[in-house]
Amino acid sequence: MNHSKKVAGLAGIVSVLWMGLTAAVAANQKRLLFNPLGSKREVLKPYSSGHRTRPIVVRAKDGTRLSGWLMTPPVAGPHPGVVYFGGRSEEVSWVARDAGKLFPGMAVLAVNYRGYGDSHGDPAEAHFVEDGRMLFDWLSERHHVDPKRIAVVGRSLGSGVAVQVAMERDANSIVLITPYDSILALAKRKFKTLPVDYFLQHKFESVKYAEQIKAPAYVLRAAVDDIVPHSHTDLLVQKLGTLHADETVPDSDHLNIPYLESTQARIASFLASRFSA
Repeated sequence: MNHSKKVAGLAGIVSVLWMGLTAAVAANQKRLLFNPLGSKREVLKPYSSGHRTRPIVVRAKDGTRLSGWLMTPPVAGPHPGVVYFGGRSEEVSWVARDAGKLFPGMAVLAVNYRGYGDSHGDPAEAHFVEDGRMLFDWLSERHHVDPKRIAVVGRSLGSGVAVQVAMERDANSIVLITPYDSILALAKRKFKTLPVDYFLQHKFESVKYAEQIKAPAYVLRAAVDDIVPHSHTDLLVQKLGTLHADETVPDSDHLNIPYLESTQARIASFLASRFSA
């Protein structure tokens, strides 16, 4: 009898701990998923040697102030355009610094998500996607940009934004850097014993939208990736409507891949070929 009571007591403790862990993960999911690193810039004075670089403020549909950079080639347009979507903790000023190598001859729009950098508001999947569509439209309306030649580029978390924007806009092409099938699937992998399906609000289920993308897709994987295992990229690649190429960048990991010269040269070459087609 005493043994049964001890077992029941232990089961009760385990149940309470499990519920407590579930509640803690659910309550802190925004910080765990987005984790913006304050308003500190990665590059203090962003400037592209190959572009005219200027800081911009764009208002979201609900009036939220979004801050970033617009880079335009120094020669007369219209130019092809690129909208860039960053990763989980990424502040995008570095894109302005590297745009000359990444996006030569292209107009580039890199804006921080809500709650990132100098952008106001709170991060959320629905906001990111709605703002992403607005930024695509904003760039397409610039007089020096060719609206028929605009690509979307998304890194890590931002690949989920890029996929949903490309699904609903006439993108010329899409570049996905270390993309995943869904944040839900990655969360279930990490928190195996928790009912993630029921409390995760920001699921970024790219695999559900991939078949609807008509634009040619270029996938770049890290050689070593402990954040997005290749098996999760495989599931997305299998669903993409038009896959141009799926490549692994040598000597790369999840964090350094966008900064490598090899990565930047691959992206520049792919976009140049697409824009000139």
